[in-house]
Amino acid sequence: MCYLLENSYLCNTIILTAIIMIDNNPNNEQTQRVARPQQVLEQTVRPEQAPQQMQMTQQQQAAGMSCPYCGAINEPEAMFCAQCGQPISKTICPHCGADIDPDADFCETCHHYIKKDVCSFCGSHLSGNEAYCPECGSPRGGIVCPTCHTLNEFAFCKKCGTALTEGARAMVKQLQMNPDYQELLEIVREYSQLENALPYNSERDIVREQMNARIRERVLTLLAKDDGVEIPIIPPMESKRMTREELEEQKSFKIKMLSTILDKLAVAPTPSPVKARNYAMASKPVGVRLAWVCNFKHAMHSSPCGCAKPHLGGKWVVLGKSSSMDEIKDDK
Repeated sequence: MCYLLENSYLCNTIILTAIIMIDNNPNNEQTQRVARPQQVLEQTVRPEQAPQQMQMTQQQQAAGMSCPYCGAINEPEAMFCAQCGQPISKTICPHCGADIDPDADFCETCHHYIKKDVCSFCGSHLSGNEAYCPECGSPRGGIVCPTCHTLNEFAFCKKCGTALTEGARAMVKQLQMNPDYQELLEIVREYSQLENALPYNSERDIVREQMNARIRERVLTLLAKDDGVEIPIIPPMESKRMTREELEEQKSFKIKMLSTILDKLAVAPTPSPVKARNYAMASKPVGVRLAWVCNFKHAMHSSPCGCAKPHLGGKWVVLGKSSSMDEIKDDK
């Protein structure tokens, strides 16, 4: 009897030790399910919750599209988020296949106008089959600029800025009545004169100009006396020459004035990319190096004709001597 009890105790001890050893083995999944009932309970609960979570996810996906910017759920066919207004889907450029935002009308990859239902010259609606716009009469294939012979898809030449349509020329005339634009043209004229001015290169140039002024005064005095004028009044010669430092200072001052007025004439956000592009081109003055900085990517373009979203706003900026055309992102 004692022998059986001792053997039974020994067997139980061996079995219990084996269970503990197996339980401590993390690689044995079957033993973990037997020795750890709490984990078995959790595993039995999770499969019950998983279908509910999957069902909720499927319902959300069926209900609409999640905005990548704010997370709001939108209609499945929505192109813009109803919460934040950001585009939530992409379109494909019909010319090069690049991804394009749904509100863009121009591909910055291949530099083509992509909207078939909107006239690129005036912004009127098209059915897609017209050879000419029924509103402005512009050809769908583009207009060749009479000044620089560049083919354009917009109302203003992207290279020289010439107005190519009647509507573009009317917009320029209307803008010329704006006091800010008139002031802008005057400052541009003054800046162009400074650009063409010849500064003093040395002290010798100043002395030479003073000598020429005295000679001039002497000659005019003698001529007046020959005409019977005893005490002639000779107006002094106004010299526009200045030192190089003075010239650069005046040019910097004019650039600041130009920048201030260009900020006033900046393009505000508007629904129509075509009308925003036309206004920006009409407000561009001639005679100074400018670049277009858009609000879409804050990139520098040669003009809004190279921007995919000019309707988001932007402005002209003056290019200084340190600015290079390599900074311009479009037309390459």
